[in-house]
Amino acid sequence: MALDGVLGDALAANHLGRLSHFITDETSPAIAIFAPETVAANEGGDWYGEHAGKWLAAASRAAARSSDTALLGRVRRVADWLIARQGRDGYLGNYPPPRRFTTRHPEKPVSWNGEPSLRTWDIWTHAYLTLGLVELWRVTGEGIYLDAARRIGDLVWRALTEDGLNITDMGNHFGLSATVMLDPALELYFASGEQRYLDLALKIVAQAEGEPHNRLLSQALAGADPSEIATGKAYQLLWNLVGLAKLHRATGEETYLTAVRNLWTAVRDHHLTLGGGPWGGVAHRSREVFNPAAVFDPDGYVETCSTMAWIQLNRELLGILGEAQFAQEIERSAYNDLIGAQAPDGEDWCYYCFPNGRRVHTTYWRCCKSSGAMAIEELPAIAYAVTADGGIAVNLLGPGEARLNLPGGAVRVRQETGYPFEGRVEIVVETDRPAEFPLRIRIPDWADGAQLTVAGDAVAAPVGDYACVVRPWRSGDRVVLTLPIRPALHRAARRNVQESLAPDGSPVAQQVMRYDYLAITRGPLVQATGLIDGYKLSETLRFDGEPEVEEKDGILFLKPTGRAPIPFEPWFSAGGRSDGTWRLTWMQLAPEAIG
Repeated sequence: MALDGVLGDALAANHLGRLSHFITDETSPAIAIFAPETVAANEGGDWYGEHAGKWLAAASRAAARSSDTALLGRVRRVADWLIARQGRDGYLGNYPPPRRFTTRHPEKPVSWNGEPSLRTWDIWTHAYLTLGLVELWRVTGEGIYLDAARRIGDLVWRALTEDGLNITDMGNHFGLSATVMLDPALELYFASGEQRYLDLALKIVAQAEGEPHNRLLSQALAGADPSEIATGKAYQLLWNLVGLAKLHRATGEETYLTAVRNLWTAVRDHHLTLGGGPWGGVAHRSREVFNPAAVFDPDGYVETCSTMAWIQLNRELLGILGEAQFAQEIERSAYNDLIGAQAPDGEDWCYYCFPNGRRVHTTYWRCCKSSGAMAIEELPAIAYAVTADGGIAVNLLGPGEARLNLPGGAVRVRQETGYPFEGRVEIVVETDRPAEFPLRIRIPDWADGAQLTVAGDAVAAPVGDYACVVRPWRSGDRVVLTLPIRPALHRAARRNVQESLAPDGSPVAQQVMRYDYLAITRGPLVQATGLIDGYKLSETLRFDGEPEVEEKDGILFLKPTGRAPIPFEPWFSAGGRSDGTWRLTWMQLAPEAIG
């Protein structure tokens, strides 16, 4: 798989930037914290050990994708150094014995966010190390890496069974930060076929159900909003859903898939920015926690880690169900909130992104820099896929190509396009010999009026679904997709609600204030402007009639009444992607402009 254009640039920057420089050997700070003398003194209790596993996973993929033997050599060196320090019991973390997840800490969570009184991210670090080692095993085929990952799984299994520990006591957010071990447990099962790792996954779900504030599975089945489960922590909750989706894959049990789909629908309908990032941070809610359903604020937060987890969840559902809506969500997040958090050099990332707010590149140790790097590396494997009926699905639109092995032989598919800026997408099929198979091309859900032709003949192009073309393909055949890339207006309202009790004790909610906003997209890209008139954080706009947007030389101009037109450009690139620049997506409307 090879991606070009905007996503290809992001991949190249990621590869040549962070993945090549953040960790180079065992002396790199993110790996040196696993040295015995450093481990013995680690009383901080923070998440810094996660970077090792995230880098192992992302760098392994990048090295394999690009045939970068030097990078793969560095990945092997770091993994070998870590494995050499793995304990006989399988422990591979960076905490001293009294702080490890294998040590019983009887105090239950007492804080608002369900944080144990003795803070530890030890199980979290092991979850990422497991994923990283399994990915390196897939790339190299060398059993030493899978064996090390299995020893971690065995250690967790013994802790939860023989030692009688409960995984919800091992992480904050009422256990959400520990039950993420569900995902790597299932990766161990898929890799090894060993029943005990599936049993470990089932044990984790059972213990989560025993935590009254968590109960992820039963609450999801009951229709709870994500904000109502544990603390509603977006990143952790979505990662747990990735694990539940994999548990469905492993068992075929529909209950798990139903739970995941329920929460996926709630997130999509109520908890995403216009750019596809899971967001929170309004009023009393933590900046990384889902707001109550339907709460809107243009200044809300998107944690890049949450965007990664949302992409991974949609990846799982796309693989299970093959529905276009999951690929649509991946593309929306990728072209907006994901690459909009990445700096052009591939080194820096935003911890938080805002629909309306300053672009801020975060510091060395922040989690989102490694999550963004992982998320970028998800995209090549998602862009194209072999379908269950022996065909090809084009999931992500944009220049690039893939060579896929079908039952009748290898097929190369190439997109020639200026997408996402231009709407003409030519898909070229190249085969060694004539072959008949279905080619599915995703038609974006915003593309009303899309047209698809094969050899000049029109083919149905269902908006928000896959167009399916079945024919005997010959090398050089072209499919032409024409998408109406035009500006679209979006409205949202922020409401201040006062709650009280009636005399009979029933709740009464009254809307005290309402503020209406307007935003613009063009095709898949959210649009943004900078500081209004060069210095204002917001502007209230008035329109005589329907708001008008004019396009000139690739720049959109919103034309309100009584002031100069306001220029808009793609949100991801606004301000030259420079640290400290402002991006404003939502413009407040004057009351008389509200329809």
